[in-house]
Amino acid sequence: MAEKILMTALSPTMDEGTIVAWNKKEGDTVAPGDVLCEVETDKAAMDYESTQEGTLLKIVRGDGSSARVGDLIAVLGEEGEDIQPILSAAESPSAPGTEKPADQESADQESADQESAPEPEAAKAGEPATTRPAAATTRPAAATAPATGGGKSSPLARKLAAEKGIDISQVPGSGPGGRVVKRDVEQFEPGRAAGGAGAAAGGYAPAAAMKPGEDRTIPVAGKRAVIARRLSESKFSAPHYYLKSAVRMEQVLEARKQLNAELPAKVSFNAFLVKFVAEALKRHPEVNASWQGDHIVQFGSIDIGLAVDLGTGLITPIVRNCGNRGVVDIDRELKALIAKVEAGKLQPDEYTGATFTISNLGSFGVEEFTAIINPPGSAILAVGEIAKTVVVNEEDDLQVAQVMKMTLSCDHRVIDGATGGRFIHDLKRVLENPVRVLF
Repeated sequence: MAEKILMTALSPTMDEGTIVAWNKKEGDTVAPGDVLCEVETDKAAMDYESTQEGTLLKIVRGDGSSARVGDLIAVLGEEGEDIQPILSAAESPSAPGTEKPADQESADQESADQESAPEPEAAKAGEPATTRPAAATTRPAAATAPATGGGKSSPLARKLAAEKGIDISQVPGSGPGGRVVKRDVEQFEPGRAAGGAGAAAGGYAPAAAMKPGEDRTIPVAGKRAVIARRLSESKFSAPHYYLKSAVRMEQVLEARKQLNAELPAKVSFNAFLVKFVAEALKRHPEVNASWQGDHIVQFGSIDIGLAVDLGTGLITPIVRNCGNRGVVDIDRELKALIAKVEAGKLQPDEYTGATFTISNLGSFGVEEFTAIINPPGSAILAVGEIAKTVVVNEEDDLQVAQVMKMTLSCDHRVIDGATGGRFIHDLKRVLENPVRVLF
């Protein structure tokens, strides 16, 4: 019996995806676990695996086509089977979750227009308490929001363009039929546009630049919308409190120097940080926990997420079971996960469900900061730069030391002040004397 293959949610926040390319063609045999196609979601490009077996009888949405979750994208069954009733039902305007191809393109354009239009609430979010003069809101639409043009583009490309303030009609498409996809927006230089003499020479002609002092409205969509929603929920539902500590890092730096002298590939500082945080969590399992409304879960595994900047927002690749792994093993997985982030290939189970999170802004010269807790965890460690600092030693002598400031954000529903204090105290002792991990 013929089976419908529907677009499914490949990430927790996905409501629409674009089929980048089909791995199977009509007439191919499909087994459970086979990759049918690659789908671009609001997070990354991901493999769509089949859960059924049979012959791929019909591809309904081809390469470059977009589909909402629940839309029919293909039909699977036995060779020679009549699938016309399924296709007719999918083409019917009254069929829930399905549309005719022409209607889909119209809906795509309407969605793009809506994403490009200024949203009153989003505009207010960045405004001060006083109201701006009315004249500031009556400028031509071209000056306040990026246009969308008439060309085809994927939902993720449109959202990314909106986040970056890019006029997507100026972005050359490299997808099927000239469709603009995510990589086109990522590689596009905002100050340059297709066409004209520059294009004839193999480059881009300059696009119209914003006038100095001119406001720009950037619609909130995609990753930025998800980040805003989740962190707002965390900040306003979890009663945060903050514990700060300054740590001497000479021994960690020396340990890293000695280890890297013996290895062909250098181990990152973040891997050491993850390892020592995991050791502290092993000693204080009550910090490795989650608020669940009517109960608290203490996690059996220490799964640490590291906040990584995508340029359009943050994502937290997670190293699982850190408590039972060495620093070299942690570093190897961190590098693999970050490579997936950069390639847009990180899977949902690789960035969701961290039991504890680390945010390191030291490479930006940030001395110290506070971070918002990343659910389902109940704590996040914010780490600043390691800087030469004058300190007073135990003999009351002045000394220059390598000092790092760290701030622990805790959910008071789960972690009492004394509990958080004991954790950050032990973490400081482990960092200042790494041999403590041995006992």
